Amino acid sequence: MAAGGNAIRGTRVGSGPMGEQDHGYHADRIAVSYWDALGNETVRYFAAGVPEEEIPETIDHPHTGLPAGRDQKNPPAMSKAEPYKTHLAYVKERRTDEEAEQLLADALTQLRERRGQA
Repeated sequence: MAAGGNAIRGTRVGSGPMGEQDHGYHADRIAVSYWDALGNETVRYFAAGVPEEEIPETIDHPHTGLPAGRDQKNPPAMSKAEPYKTHLAYVKERRTDEEAEQLLADALTQLRERRGQA
């Protein structure tokens, strides 16, 4: 049997006389539910003294990343913006053949100039 440290058996490291009242868990809170377009619900807690105007109408759902609103029957629509461009998005933006030839010619000209200087 391995034993180590000087902790008393059955105690947690770092535990002390602090209880829930010292962590603020006793404060009056209100629960506000938010729903995203897929029907997922998340609950956020706010202090009971917070005015209604300061509670946000929409948030980003923590698990799906979609916008979530307080109205369960009419949640915000899914966003159409891509968080990053995929390879296919770049392929869709491919240049015309004339633009590609011009870019290649410019690149070759710059490369030849650099080699001439080196």
